[in-house]
Amino acid sequence: MIDRRRFLSRGLALPLLGASTAVYAIGIEPNFILKVKRYALTPAGWPAGLHLRFAVISDIHAGEPFMSAARIRRIAQAANALNPDAVLLLGDFNAGHFFVTRAVDSQQVGEALSALRAPLGCYAVLGNHDWWHGPLLTSPSDGTVAIRRALRQAGIVVLENDAVALAKDGKGFWIVGLADQLIDAMAQIDSGAQKVGGDDLDGALAKVSDDAPVILLAHEPMIFRSAPQRIALTLCGHTHGGQVNLPLLGPVVGDLRFGADFVYGHVELGGRNMIISGGLGESVAPVRFLRPPEIVEVELGAPANETAQLSGL
Repeated sequence: MIDRRRFLSRGLALPLLGASTAVYAIGIEPNFILKVKRYALTPAGWPAGLHLRFAVISDIHAGEPFMSAARIRRIAQAANALNPDAVLLLGDFNAGHFFVTRAVDSQQVGEALSALRAPLGCYAVLGNHDWWHGPLLTSPSDGTVAIRRALRQAGIVVLENDAVALAKDGKGFWIVGLADQLIDAMAQIDSGAQKVGGDDLDGALAKVSDDAPVILLAHEPMIFRSAPQRIALTLCGHTHGGQVNLPLLGPVVGDLRFGADFVYGHVELGGRNMIISGGLGESVAPVRFLRPPEIVEVELGAPANETAQLSGL
């Protein structure tokens, strides 16, 4: 027979474990851990001698108290510490959930990101939350006017179905940015419209005028299935890496929403490469579990390697 003391201790263990897990997932992991996730790969046909390093920032979802302007600036400084050739931002600057006590507006986001430094510049695409509403989920959309202006003032180039030619050590490459694929998703629900995004991959690639390698920036990973071999690497966000990962089961909700292969990390399909960032902020609720906020560091033309480094914010 189990004595009363042992019964009570066992009975309390599960609620205490649940409470401590909740404290960690809501209070600690989303707010006080920052991971640098490193990928190194050499895509097929990559030019010999072209070595690039990118710092990738995705899904900031600004809003106090979880993602303040001061925290965004610290993230920018952490990206600078990686000494990237260029910084690439993958959209969703606006808040992603209702648990925000005060808005961090586009101007504040831009001022924080103005700390970014990279010799080849900083480039961004916009995400669905940048189109669907303003700094808060309850704010009306301004058609991305404010965030575009803020990013421009910060020295960040916004690419929408556009391409920019860059070079390092005399070797050229292209950054192509895709317009968001879910711009009108809310309207589709009401009207049944077929086209929900502003993306035009063919039009963007038509602006690439030589055979130098192409890096594609796209907020959502859905485009990857139709991306041609011409693209050396696709970089995406949006999924938050599942945001909540259950022990043994993984990102169950993310798998259901995006498909098990399109949630997080390095994806290879038919000889093509995509990297999906776990992002920095949250949507639906301010919670992360076993998927801490991350900056992605990508090295191209380097020996294959994947490592992760954890640090405080």
